[in-house]
Amino acid sequence: MGRAFEVRKAAMAKTADAKAKVYSRYGKEIYIAAKNGVPDPEMNVALKRVIDKAKANQVPADVIKRAVEKAKGAGGENYESVRYEGFGPGSSTVIVDCLTDNTNRTYAEVRNCFTKSKAKLGAINSVSFMYDNLGILSFAYDDEEKILEVLIEADVDVTELEVEDGMMSVYVAPTDLYKAKEAIEAALGEVNFEVLEISMLPKEYVTLDGEDVDMFHRLTSMLDQVDDVQQVYHNVTGL
Repeated sequence: MGRAFEVRKAAMAKTADAKAKVYSRYGKEIYIAAKNGVPDPEMNVALKRVIDKAKANQVPADVIKRAVEKAKGAGGENYESVRYEGFGPGSSTVIVDCLTDNTNRTYAEVRNCFTKSKAKLGAINSVSFMYDNLGILSFAYDDEEKILEVLIEADVDVTELEVEDGMMSVYVAPTDLYKAKEAIEAALGEVNFEVLEISMLPKEYVTLDGEDVDMFHRLTSMLDQVDDVQQVYHNVTGL
């Protein structure tokens, strides 16, 4: 299986708890984008783009609306983006992106997840160099030549394009994600993007076995329970 399979598998693995986490994640991102600019997506490009991503992840309209309305109030939280990198069970690697209003609390909580899962936090860039930072668009379509032509004409930096089971996954430079989206929509009309995000994808995947599988599940489950964790990237396949 290629990257497309792993990306779509992650996007579709949404239990009720996972959905709540996704809603919370995008609620924070929408709040920050609205707070840092005009709380109107028609006048705030950053806000419009976050809302587009939220919709691609099936975030309900009322969740989006509440986050925007919250940003219109006085005061509010000040969030900071922080990233932690580490080494999980076996030969796994993990990247954890957070939004926090208290970095000391977040570091302690993330470190606790690693410690209790026989994993270890690493230094900055100790893991991320083994990943590609890419914009990803996934949608139902199978004409690779047409989309490639459309993106080249739009001057989009395409890294990779693949089709599996009628779903096309396009990988582009992070800065070209929305340029690619607009070019595809201009060529095809309204498109339902199953994945529309900037992500960290491992250059190589690994499989785990035995106790390592259990410990890895424990690590990711514990990280899911940390409110400040926005996204977890890893190089494990076959789970």
